[in-house]
Amino acid sequence: MAATVGVTGGIALVAWPIGIEPPETLDILEGDVDRGAYLARASGCIACHSNFEAGGAPLAGGAPLVTDFGTFYPPNLTTDPDHGMGAWTISDFARAVRQGVSPEGEPYYPTFTYPFYAQFSDQDIADLWAAFQTVPAVSEPSPAHEASFPFDQRWGLKLWRAAYLSEPDTDPVEERSDVWNRGKWMVRGAAHCGACHTDRNIAGARIADRIFAGNDSLPGGKSAPSILPADLQAAGWDADSLAYALRTGITPEGDVFGGSMAEVVNYGTAFLSDADLAAMATYILDNDLSEN
Repeated sequence: MAATVGVTGGIALVAWPIGIEPPETLDILEGDVDRGAYLARASGCIACHSNFEAGGAPLAGGAPLVTDFGTFYPPNLTTDPDHGMGAWTISDFARAVRQGVSPEGEPYYPTFTYPFYAQFSDQDIADLWAAFQTVPAVSEPSPAHEASFPFDQRWGLKLWRAAYLSEPDTDPVEERSDVWNRGKWMVRGAAHCGACHTDRNIAGARIADRIFAGNDSLPGGKSAPSILPADLQAAGWDADSLAYALRTGITPEGDVFGGSMAEVVNYGTAFLSDADLAAMATYILDNDLSEN
């Protein structure tokens, strides 16, 4: 009896649908290519989905992410219909970006930072979609993930989502300035700083009371330091030096960022406006996590 219940439960879990249908109004929104390209830069799309070290084309598939759960390969995001997003609809794209669900209804692994994009507006999605339609097709498949059992069982991610998935806290705080709130939206949402600068638990989920406190277990054996205000200020950072570092990769001591942060700057934050960099620095150096 117990075995029958277990099998039935397993079948139900595999068949359990996830995600919701995006609004039909997406199809009639006109996307802004320039704004979409800017948002893609801010969101780290190029840094993650391009394997420049191996001579790969932009957005044709990323460098391997070696984790404790296996090796994961960011997919091809070009307009190729077979190996990229050329056969997708804008609704497929919206579901993937905001919900982490593939066109086939399967959950994406959380190495994809979709939880941070959950509050992108319909217009954000339309703009991103318009920008991605300009990417030249690259007919090259991304390698298959190399996850060990049981992490290779993608249906198990439905349980992970039920236990840990939450939307980013990007809502504005009324008593804070527009600049601070813009920085919050960037840092907690699009730029997903907490994806690297927050410790993970044994299941690979971010630990809620360790937001921005640093992470010594990034893919590939890399680490990310604490970006809590007190720690940054103790190390000599202020808003101007932080905004400058996000633009150039140069720290107050004259050193340069390396590893993952160098990629974040080179392919992402270096292209952001002075206003957005100042907003991000303002929020990072003046946030009380108890109020957001």
